[in-house]
Amino acid sequence: MERERIAVAGASGLIGSALVRSLTADGHEVVRLVRHAPRGADEVRWDPERGQVDTAGLAGCGAVVNLAGAGVGDRRWSEEYKKRIHDSRVHGTAALAKAVASLDERPRVFVNGSAMGLYGETGERIADEDSPAGRGFLPELCVEWEAAADPARAAGVRTVLTRTGLVVARGGGAWGKLFPLFTAGLGGRMGDGRQYWSYIALHDEVAAIRHLLDRDDLSGPFNLTAPEPLTNREITEAMGRVLHRPTLFTVPAPVLRTVLGEMAGDVLGSARVVPKRLLESGFTFAFAGIEDAIRAA
Repeated sequence: MERERIAVAGASGLIGSALVRSLTADGHEVVRLVRHAPRGADEVRWDPERGQVDTAGLAGCGAVVNLAGAGVGDRRWSEEYKKRIHDSRVHGTAALAKAVASLDERPRVFVNGSAMGLYGETGERIADEDSPAGRGFLPELCVEWEAAADPARAAGVRTVLTRTGLVVARGGGAWGKLFPLFTAGLGGRMGDGRQYWSYIALHDEVAAIRHLLDRDDLSGPFNLTAPEPLTNREITEAMGRVLHRPTLFTVPAPVLRTVLGEMAGDVLGSARVVPKRLLESGFTFAFAGIEDAIRAA
């Protein structure tokens, strides 16, 4: 991809910060969308909950990437926090999509973050991009979240939706909380351990986004998960092998429900999601296996 100006919302998050490092290392000019007053030419003011974007700051951008949103796993889901999760994603996406559509010179691509949570509970069933959305808070949120990107697509901007799985990284996300537990020898399976977890190494997550930015023939939803989902039990055993720690502990389902509340359903639920369209596009994973992904982290 030729060097260009790229706007990134959510640039301080786990995926966003890694993406920004990758883009700047290759000579791209990255503009960060921020909530505070801009401190330089590389920052653009926006307020995702209020749907406000300084569109002048997006001028000249060849691509806009939206990875912003309140962390789903950051705290227990009160009704207030669920509203924050919803508004930060849906209102923020709508604001950016409308801003992109309003530009006289529109970017060539709008990449909008989404999540594999769209599929809900899949059990043993494999879910690809053609599978229906599930039911519940996260699936319904993801459907609304993705629909909020429609103004950009309707304006003729190539629009990509990245349905990301559990990112294997030490610096944040679900795995950021797992690593300290397992390193201390306190790791173990959750519930009966038979639920599928669809994961992706942080390196591959960034590489997949770069792939989708580069390829002008790709649009629509893409699952960003490793090719072969594993059960929580299999992942627990892999963590023990790589970190050379015992994995004797088990967190019973009732305890998870007490501690996590409604969010426990997503920890105990099974999401057997595969990246069908990403593989068909020719993307190659660098860390497809769980042990490789853990070592990379």
